[in-house]
Amino acid sequence: MTGQTIDARNRAAIKLMGEVAIVCKEDQRTGRLTHGRVKDILTKSPTHPHGIKVRLESGEVGRVKKVLS
Repeated sequence: MTGQTIDARNRAAIKLMGEVAIVCKEDQRTGRLTHGRVKDILTKSPTHPHGIKVRLESGEVGRVKKVLS
């Protein structure tokens, strides 16, 4: 990246098969991030204040906190 920050609250920034870091529901208190590739984008609205909800290839579901690629 060229110094730009990608906003994980914006659905347009999330691409299928893109690499992301998510926080799963059970990890919200600790903030532990899980890395993986996006299989499905579950949030239908264009933005969400807590991050776009996705399903990873591994089957884990959570809100995107960082877009890695």
